[in-house]
Amino acid sequence: MDLVSIIVPYYKKKKFIKRALLSVLNQSYKKFELILIYDDENKKDLGYIKKLVKLDKRILLIVNDENLGVGFSRNKGINVSKGKYICFLDSDDFWNKNKIKEQINFMKNNKVVISHTSYNIIENNKKISTRNARNFLNFNSLVFSCDIGCSTVMLKKKILFKHENFPPLKTKEDFVLWLKLLKKRNKIYSINKVLSNWEKTPKSLSSNVKQKLFDGFKVYNQYMKFGKIKFAENRQTGCDSTPPPVTAF
Repeated sequence: MDLVSIIVPYYKKKKFIKRALLSVLNQSYKKFELILIYDDENKKDLGYIKKLVKLDKRILLIVNDENLGVGFSRNKGINVSKGKYICFLDSDDFWNKNKIKEQINFMKNNKVVISHTSYNIIENNKKISTRNARNFLNFNSLVFSCDIGCSTVMLKKKILFKHENFPPLKTKEDFVLWLKLLKKRNKIYSINKVLSNWEKTPKSLSSNVKQKLFDGFKVYNQYMKFGKIKFAENRQTGCDSTPPPVTAF
């Protein structure tokens, strides 16, 4: 049984963090390490977080001296991780019980290095819609859509090199990494089964339209070298919206 490293950045999500951690601790797949990165310059929640860390010896707590952002925090988690596989979980999201087991079995059986899954969108403790996962087999298949939930991703650690990590963006930092990996001819395969849950919160960075536009410009102009004209074309495809279109019930 291979070790799976789960990386969870924390920033002002006290209302949700226990649910997120318990969804990991209750996994049917038991061989994992949970790397929790406290990324808040305000340490008022740290006492509560330290109590949660005591729930299980597999939890490793890293405390940033200052707010580094979710991308840099995930990078710190990657650097200390020991697992053959890496998963990401945002502190306000949570997993279904068999998420790791089903995903790692899928990847091993199909010799896959990156996968993502379908997930529910939750608001006020109610499921409001579902995002169905699909395959991304080349760079062009993803570049117009931003269509992968970070908390659903599992990948083999060996494909992450020093130049392939999360950039210093407040939103869309995961989008840049997926595009980098696709450029290296990796393929991202989907499990069209709901194994994760994304919490929709109106005050979150992913709901901040101005921040998304600013970071969207950086994705295409700075990281993908598209230029202003190409960025304008991509905005028309819906890539500046988060989350992208969903299937409503």
